[in-house]
Amino acid sequence: MTKKLGAILPDLTPLRTLREFRLLWTQGLVTQFGSSMAMIALPLQIKDLTNSPFAVGAMGAVELVPLIVFGLYGGALADAVDRRRVILLSEAGLGLLAVVLLLNGLLPHPALWPLYVVAAGVSALSGLQQPALGSLIARIVPHDQLTAAAALNSTRSQTAAVAGPSLAGVVVAYAGTPTAYAVTVAGFAVSVLMCLRLSPAPPTHEAGRPSLRSIVEGARYAWSKPVLLGTYAIDTVAMFFAYPVAIFPFLAQELDARWALGLMYGAIPFGAVLLSLTSGWASRTRRHGRLVVLGAASWGLAMTAAGLMSNIWLVLLCLTVAGGGDMLSGLARHTIWDQTVPEELRGRLAGIEVLSYSCGPQLGQVRAGTMAGWTGTRPAVWGGGLACVAGVGLLAAVLPKLMTYDARTDEDALRRRAQKEAAAAAAAPAVVAPVAGAEA
Repeated sequence: MTKKLGAILPDLTPLRTLREFRLLWTQGLVTQFGSSMAMIALPLQIKDLTNSPFAVGAMGAVELVPLIVFGLYGGALADAVDRRRVILLSEAGLGLLAVVLLLNGLLPHPALWPLYVVAAGVSALSGLQQPALGSLIARIVPHDQLTAAAALNSTRSQTAAVAGPSLAGVVVAYAGTPTAYAVTVAGFAVSVLMCLRLSPAPPTHEAGRPSLRSIVEGARYAWSKPVLLGTYAIDTVAMFFAYPVAIFPFLAQELDARWALGLMYGAIPFGAVLLSLTSGWASRTRRHGRLVVLGAASWGLAMTAAGLMSNIWLVLLCLTVAGGGDMLSGLARHTIWDQTVPEELRGRLAGIEVLSYSCGPQLGQVRAGTMAGWTGTRPAVWGGGLACVAGVGLLAAVLPKLMTYDARTDEDALRRRAQKEAAAAAAAPAVVAPVAGAEA
């Protein structure tokens, strides 16, 4: 029984054996818990100030350009400078932006424009930070533990995303948005202190200054790899068509369940947590491309059902299923990225990955808010879900290499494994052979 249970529970080896991974994992838990409080408070504050679905959805448009520009630049930066420094400085900047939200929220009449300015600033700093974080994980975790590390990171993120929004809904309702922002500020303060304990992470190869040329070099590599292109395209399509989170306040109001808004935000990550807690099998899986497609299609189907339901509890159930599908797809995507991208391009490709899993949701917020203004809230949800399923199916048909990806035979995965093994061997202390006759 114990053996069977161990086969499905998450593999904790990276947390037990890798100090740097433990620090990053714990720091991320603190940051994401605090940030998820602000994630609820910010769109709800915009809704209360404007009562406009378009105004809430416009937050995604404001965030998009900084994310693209700084995500690509952050990838080149991560390949050229100490990644620890990038993580630390951007984390401190995010904390200062949280202070701006708190100060604005404490005003008798909070202004609307600072909310959009902060949203753009958070997007820019996150774009700078995420490639450094992603590329650092790929460096410090052994090749055979990458799937376990991805599952543990997802478990951390989704747990924070469940607890944060659920608590934020209560905090905002009874204590106001300033209290939620205060929790965010405190989280970043603790996180910065933890970042200071990370070891330096300078480039492992000689790299020039971040430039457009280096960014283009990374983009050319990604464009030449159909498997990578498939992961980017499927995630972007799924999020663009079926990410209606921006209109959740209006869906809750239409279902006469404003009290359930925090639960709606928390249901998606809760579904992801449920899947990640049974992710032990994932470390033994080798056909990750198929999981990318299956997870994205499940996400779209569940969102379709959520838009068609009129009972809040059934909506929450559908959102939970959607979260499980998104977790499955995300776990497989991250594993493919970490298994195949060479170290010298890891930062730049991590920047492209940030755009892959971030631009879709930002555009999805704009799509959902705009469509809800034209057709109503629920059609914007189920219509997007159907479009997601159709788009994922089409991409799976035209990208056969993604469907046949196998970590045991893929040339890039085998080359990356050899690269990491060589780096580990070079870093190991040399064993000095005893000199003959020394004991005499």
